[in-house]
Amino acid sequence: MDLSNLKPAKGAVKTKKRLGRGEGSGFGDTASKGHKGAQSRSGYKRRSGFEGGQMPLYRRVPKYGFKNHFRKSYTVVNLATLQKLVDERSITSFDNQVFIENGLVGKNDNVKILGKGELNAKVDVKSDAFSGSAKKAIEEQGGTASLNE
Repeated sequence: MDLSNLKPAKGAVKTKKRLGRGEGSGFGDTASKGHKGAQSRSGYKRRSGFEGGQMPLYRRVPKYGFKNHFRKSYTVVNLATLQKLVDERSITSFDNQVFIENGLVGKNDNVKILGKGELNAKVDVKSDAFSGSAKKAIEEQGGTASLNE
């Protein structure tokens, strides 16, 4: 066996239907597209969601709700996570850059500190927002909780 007699497995390659090449081919005349109508014409593409002229679902169902374009979303960091970083990496001063370096938030995220878990160390935290319980817990340990400017 050599490269000159290689060929695909039997049944692996199908010959293409040659449409519109005369009556004798069996696919002449209308080229298997039927008679008239949009689907027989070149360039036709059915719009997604088209239901044959019936009012489509996305128009039958009413619009509802409200999207506040001024909403500020936050990525959450809990006190337990701060304590874990203090224990494992001896970090006592936190800001957004420290959270990014430790993979807790993305570089464009706003960070909010929440009060889940316990904090047993004095830490200085600068963040975009704090919950009341988190701020209280940080200050009880002698640390500072300040907002980013």
